[in-house]
Amino acid sequence: MKAPLRIGIVGLGRLGQRHAQALAFSTRNCVLTAACSPVEAERAYATEQLGITQVYARYEDLLASPDVDAVVLVTPTSLHADQTIAALQAGKHVFVEKPLALNVPDCERVLAEADKHPDLIAMVGFVRRFDPSYRAAQASIEAGEIGRPFIVRSQTCDQNDPDGFFVRFAPTSGGIFMDCSVHDIDLARWMLGRPKATRAYATGTIALHPGLAEFGDVDNGLAIVDFEGGAKAVFYASRTMAHGHETHTEIIGTSGKLLVGEHAARDRVVKSDAYGVRHAVLKDFYERFEAAFAAEMADFVAACRGERRLTLTLSDALEATRIGLAITRSLKSGMPESV
Repeated sequence: MKAPLRIGIVGLGRLGQRHAQALAFSTRNCVLTAACSPVEAERAYATEQLGITQVYARYEDLLASPDVDAVVLVTPTSLHADQTIAALQAGKHVFVEKPLALNVPDCERVLAEADKHPDLIAMVGFVRRFDPSYRAAQASIEAGEIGRPFIVRSQTCDQNDPDGFFVRFAPTSGGIFMDCSVHDIDLARWMLGRPKATRAYATGTIALHPGLAEFGDVDNGLAIVDFEGGAKAVFYASRTMAHGHETHTEIIGTSGKLLVGEHAARDRVVKSDAYGVRHAVLKDFYERFEAAFAAEMADFVAACRGERRLTLTLSDALEATRIGLAITRSLKSGMPESV
């Protein structure tokens, strides 16, 4: 029997804590042996809430631990490329949250380093690929049930945060399309059969958060991407939904279409009374994709243990970044941009 995969987590913010809880308490065949954060409160959380004894302020110290086989990076995007490369050079498997980087050269540096370590797993967190509904849709496409897919319409819309957390995040987020739509970009390529993108156009508006203007960002954005062979993708990203989180995707083919996640329903209960007909809605992305996050981490652990081959590649992450950057350039220039 193989020993459990020993994992060190880096970054214990909002999503990092979710990943840590899953690894510590519910993911099979692994053990969370170490944690790293420059934030004292996050290190205290690792010790007090997760029972981790190896807690580090410096990433280099975690990588030097002989009790860590793999690292999970839930850190600012600007650090992703260098931290991923450092993990590979230290002989560790690595899972890094999306996006892989905010520019193509950094993505290419990661791919080049990964090529030097074919025995190590390097995986980017495009969690929607692990959602049961999206997996079923992709399997339907593979089976030819809607003919040839040629249009994808996909959106990521977050409930409005009056405190404007993402405004404070804007200097390092890469913009709304790199932060939100990168998931939709990856989904579109996956559903369309990984075609090469050729051109992108984007526009947007600031509906509620004027503080984004100084960063060249918007709180609502629309983009169109052209692919070789004639396929198209349309993306909508919003930070200002009043009712909750809403992610859905439509794939149109020559013989039918698929719709995933319509209406952002929390459950299958529809209430009818004197006030109208309604259903409960999802509050955030984690509630929508909780099962997918669990499946994603289980796949990473299984791949590191040599039990499963990943279909999600670093090249997919590179192409998502390439397309996202072209969309972001178009938002600023007001003109179509080559990908």
